[in-house]
Amino acid sequence: MLSAQRLTAGVMAVASLAFALAGCRDPFAPPPCGPPEYFVSPSAVQAGGQVTVSAQDTTCDALYGADARIQVTVTDAAGQTVLEELAPMTDDGAFTFVFTVPDTMAAGEGGVSAVPYGVDWCDDTGVNNRADPGTLSLERASCAHRLVPLTVHAAPPA
Repeated sequence: MLSAQRLTAGVMAVASLAFALAGCRDPFAPPPCGPPEYFVSPSAVQAGGQVTVSAQDTTCDALYGADARIQVTVTDAAGQTVLEELAPMTDDGAFTFVFTVPDTMAAGEGGVSAVPYGVDWCDDTGVNNRADPGTLSLERASCAHRLVPLTVHAAPPA
């Protein structure tokens, strides 16, 4: 018959092994919460037209905070950044950002990127580092930014 002490030691050993195999992530913790999927509408527009970039709240507990912001970056067909702005975002990641396509934006397929500002949402530790407003010691290492296509048609001549 196993003693309570031996049983406890066995459970702890199994938990430690599971923790180590999970890449130092607590296997019983909820999965990491990434930024919500965002949408760009319309997907094709003339220079000078308006575009909306938006996302609904995540289905996980994102904890972005009361002062959360989203960084929206727009690149043109030539790969040049034509807009980079911050906009308010909810604690769970919802946002709506409307911008006017610059008349100078190169025609063709560009892209829109929207990422939570000032947080390391791409760590591999499984720790929600957004819950601690302290200085981040992690750097994004393995995550590529999502880029949603935006086709810009040249503005008609005046």
